[in-house]
Amino acid sequence: MITGSLVALITPMTAEGAVDTNKLDDLIEFHIKEGTHGIVAVGTTGESSTLTPEEHANVIRQVVTRVDGRVPVIAGTGANATHEAIDLTRRAKDAGADACLLVTPYYNKPTQEGLYQHFKAIAEAVEIPQILYNVPGRTACDMQNDTVLRLSGVKNIVGIKDATGDLERGEALIKALPENFAVYSGDDPTAISLILLGGKGNISVTANVAPNAVANAAEAALAGNSDHAHSIDATIASLHSTLFLESNPIPVKWACSQLGLCAEGIRLPLTPLSEPHHSAVRQAMIEAGVLSL
Repeated sequence: MITGSLVALITPMTAEGAVDTNKLDDLIEFHIKEGTHGIVAVGTTGESSTLTPEEHANVIRQVVTRVDGRVPVIAGTGANATHEAIDLTRRAKDAGADACLLVTPYYNKPTQEGLYQHFKAIAEAVEIPQILYNVPGRTACDMQNDTVLRLSGVKNIVGIKDATGDLERGEALIKALPENFAVYSGDDPTAISLILLGGKGNISVTANVAPNAVANAAEAALAGNSDHAHSIDATIASLHSTLFLESNPIPVKWACSQLGLCAEGIRLPLTPLSEPHHSAVRQAMIEAGVLSL
């Protein structure tokens, strides 16, 4: 089972919006050095919705190659068309990813039965461990706990990224699911609390900027050390909020550029972080100890 701090990795881009493969290699080395436990490539934070299928597959392949087995690689392969998700998942398997992360279909708003059939079809088509991803705030599609429980019976569906931020709902899901089915937080502000309730890790945006702190907090929470985990998490609490002052990944890409990890490149329809938010994000980075005055 994959556990711990799993960075929802940005896809570094040049100022013109081209994927920056050199910076991608550098980012991977940065995260391994800082103690990140796993890398999630081409998820929401990786701008999956604006990469071409070829770019999508190439980024996954590059991450797998560069990581070279040092940490697990989870590939974002979700789509709102089932056939497209199957194709991306096959490409990720061929590239050597350890698992795939599949977001609920966005925009077309399927029923709960539609969600079940969608994920079941992908799992049956591609034999690779698959993690569901529920983020209703972005997709306008909310996969209910009962649907997750149904899908937990599908052989290679092994977990879910719960980005609802609803701890009561997350706890109920953890208690109802089989022990070998992993629940990961997809909500940085509540991630430590969810891990202490039985979650297996955090698929984190904040880890792009403060990877060591996020990893240490996750380790403490997984060990059941609540006070230590919350103490570490308190040092990065401002990042958890300011990195969402505009739509993710706008603030986190700007923050990473301030650390010299990438250029400010981002693809339309997303635009660079608005200047009025610069000071707030910069101050949060200073409070977190990742940027000097």
